[in-house]
Amino acid sequence: MHKELFDQLVQVVATLRGENGCPWDKAQTHETLKADLIEETYEVIEAIDAKTPDKLQEELGDLLQQVMLNAQIAKDQGDFSINEVLRSITDKLIRRHPHVFGDVDAKDAETVLQNWEAIKRSEAGYEDRKSVLDGVPEALPSLLRAQKIQNRAARVGFDWDTVADVLPKLEEEIEEIQASVKQGDTAEIEMEIGDLLFSVVNLCRFLDMQAEEALRQAVRKFTNRFQKMEETLEQRGKTFKDYDLAGLDLIWEEAKQKEK
Repeated sequence: MHKELFDQLVQVVATLRGENGCPWDKAQTHETLKADLIEETYEVIEAIDAKTPDKLQEELGDLLQQVMLNAQIAKDQGDFSINEVLRSITDKLIRRHPHVFGDVDAKDAETVLQNWEAIKRSEAGYEDRKSVLDGVPEALPSLLRAQKIQNRAARVGFDWDTVADVLPKLEEEIEEIQASVKQGDTAEIEMEIGDLLFSVVNLCRFLDMQAEEALRQAVRKFTNRFQKMEETLEQRGKTFKDYDLAGLDLIWEEAKQKEK
């Protein structure tokens, strides 16, 4: 039954791209679908955060649609088909999990990751990767890319010993920002802020947290509180312009209390 469902999906997408198919689907290319692929990925993440299985099921389907459509475009161009995509990822999973499908021992998740990287570097297409940092996509969100870069460096021993070593680095970066602000050099200020953000990511990594997720939660919290402020102002028949910062801070604290 699973194969029948998958074959049906393949046929539906092929029909949409076919001669009598949908004008929109027929007009798509790998390039035009990039934004949709990113959007669908983030909608999957939102469904995971919302802890709604029905919504997650729907969003995973939308994401799969993007995969299928890109595969059909590739087939139409004579590049590859969805079957080759499936064969490739299946072979890769087996090859990169010798501790499951072979006779290699892996005592923990870190060993698995080290083996994965070693196997990857030995594969065709990865010969030009000389640095352990090669292969981390530049298009990733910057916090996520920073954490992946730091993880790669840590695997070869370039890392702090304890979280206590990381905290003074944050203080150091803040002092450097303060100094650059006094100098008024915009480029220098930007660079120092970047260094601070990089150090914060390092702290998250040491605490086994995802910096990207931590910031997403902070943005969500700020958004909820700000919207509660807007509701309060509307109930009072006021606007932000009717209060100074001290007055707005009091309303902000009210919004925080409502959360509790």
